[in-house]
Amino acid sequence: MAATTSHARGAGAVPDALQRRTLITVAAAQVLGGAGLAAGVTVGALLAQEMLETSSLAGLPAALFTLGSAGAAFLVGRISHRRGRRTGLVAGYAAGAAGGAGVVAAAALDSIGLFFAALLVYGAGTATNLQARYAAADLAEPRRRGRAISTVLVATTLGAVAGPNLTEATQPLGRVVGAPALAGPFVLAAAAYGLAALVLWVFLRPDPLLHARNVALTPAAAGVPAGEEASGTPAPARGRFNPGIALGGAAMVLTQIVMLAIMTMTPIHMQAHGHGLGATGLVIAVHIAFMYLPSPLTGVLVDRIGRKPVLVASGATLLAAGLVAATAPVESVAVLATALALLGLGWNFGLLAGTAMVTDAAALATRARTQGGVDVGVALAGAGGGMLSGVVVAAAGFPALAVGGGVLALAIVPFAARPARRPAG
Repeated sequence: MAATTSHARGAGAVPDALQRRTLITVAAAQVLGGAGLAAGVTVGALLAQEMLETSSLAGLPAALFTLGSAGAAFLVGRISHRRGRRTGLVAGYAAGAAGGAGVVAAAALDSIGLFFAALLVYGAGTATNLQARYAAADLAEPRRRGRAISTVLVATTLGAVAGPNLTEATQPLGRVVGAPALAGPFVLAAAAYGLAALVLWVFLRPDPLLHARNVALTPAAAGVPAGEEASGTPAPARGRFNPGIALGGAAMVLTQIVMLAIMTMTPIHMQAHGHGLGATGLVIAVHIAFMYLPSPLTGVLVDRIGRKPVLVASGATLLAAGLVAATAPVESVAVLATALALLGLGWNFGLLAGTAMVTDAAALATRARTQGGVDVGVALAGAGGGMLSGVVVAAAGFPALAVGGGVLALAIVPFAARPARRPAG
């Protein structure tokens, strides 16, 4: 029966019911995590502009919490490697909750130093949202990895779309605690991250990564010849260059830079042209919806046509996003929303295909550590994009940033356009 069917993996077998339960638990946490991320992202730049009294540093919050997410990605990856996904993800979400509360306290006290420090800690939630996708893949068959990852990503949509649209409704929460109104969404973020940690701590049992190791989901146990991974791709010797990890990681780095740079400065661009917080929240909500909502279709494409063709589509879509954003009439919320939708879709293509490629290439024994290391690079690149976005806009304008980001996204295409080899089940 479906509830007891197991993946055929030689000496190790994973019941389908266990994989379903893992996906449901992680997806539930992602709904909450998405709200925690989106609420802060929507108003972070605006709160910084209000506290710093300048727009040239408005990209700093995104840079700081992305930089913080780099450190968190490393720590969550290491904790997961040693103690399992459950402990690693719970620690990350708890830190994100503490960071959100710290931002509220900093705004209430008008403390710039505390504000910067809290944003770094808040970034742990961002890292954990991304690391959760790996938990979906731990027990998945290689030929279904894209769809497993997509299940978790699409679950983020509900919270991520609700978050920006709650920015106005949550502003009174900021005033209740004696902080500026723009701190209100960070109250929501702290609560959402805290609840996500609670869900995982209570329900993510058994731990998917530890269980995968316990049932010996290794090439030898699965009857795969020595020197090959479960995906059927030859595994490079230890210490040698791994093309799968390199290409998948590079794709995620580029998509993160482009997405974060353009997304960060869109609220500032809209505010400068007379748009209110409601319109800004709508555009960001559309953007975040397209970051996650297409995931089921993307997952099918990644599994059926291969990782590399989807990476090519990512570069092309991000270029289109940049061109539409650069040429959008300043009064048109609809065109800006279209540009940000394309930006989210391009990011989705790159993240899902890159994640599957890295997971295919990483040995199970060191998978969590490798994935954490890749996400450190992704986060650091995003921090650079967020930091430079305000400077670029101040010097050359938003259209220059949008076009430049779109062109940068094409850098991965020559490598990804090489003939792909489908992973075998």
